[in-house]
Amino acid sequence: MAARPVVRAAEVREAAGPPCPVCATPNQPGRKFCRRCAAPLDVPEPTAPLPWWRTRWPFRRRVRGGSGRVFRTLVILAVLAVLAIGALFLLPAGRALFEDTRDKLSGATAISPSGVTASAEIPGHPAGNATDGLNNKYWGAPSIGDSLTFTFRAPFRLVDIVVTGGASTDPQVYSGEARPIALDLVTTTSNGQVSHKAITLNDKPGSQTVPTGISDVVTVQLVVRSAAGTGSGRHIALAEVEFFKRS
Repeated sequence: MAARPVVRAAEVREAAGPPCPVCATPNQPGRKFCRRCAAPLDVPEPTAPLPWWRTRWPFRRRVRGGSGRVFRTLVILAVLAVLAIGALFLLPAGRALFEDTRDKLSGATAISPSGVTASAEIPGHPAGNATDGLNNKYWGAPSIGDSLTFTFRAPFRLVDIVVTGGASTDPQVYSGEARPIALDLVTTTSNGQVSHKAITLNDKPGSQTVPTGISDVVTVQLVVRSAAGTGSGRHIALAEVEFFKRS
């Protein structure tokens, strides 16, 4: 009689493919559907999120086959050109604001000119009287349009000018002569740049502070443009001019 057949367990080949995305059952490579739950195995991988700048116009469109690339390049170049032009125009204003802020945060110290000359002067009232530190001596100008020119040894940041008009701070002496009420401030920098600033003074005795804020100053000129109290036998008196630099 033939031998009785022996029942052997069927050999189970271990699946080596990717697990099912639904039930995590391993599957043989090449299968399209899970052998357990029949879920599709060929699931596309999630795309990475776009960076924030790709969500803004004109970059939010996806690039496909070069579509719109030239247009976006032109837009980017136009934006860069506008920014460059804006920076060019705003740079002087930004620098001026920065320097003014430094003037407010820093202190100011007096600086004396190395020399002073006048376009004209009354005998006995020379140009040097305007920088001698005394308010009872003054520079006498014969007429409107006369000027004082102050020179300095080294360039500096001119923060303020203090002007004492008239012949003295005493009210009676002050009213005895004409006094400037409008001056033209002309400054020259170390690179030769000339700037003008109109100064209006109050017709009263005493010193008056005029903020300036000019860098690299080497010479300062004050031109008399208008005066009060003029008349026959009177000349224009300017008692003192003081300069202050950033410390």
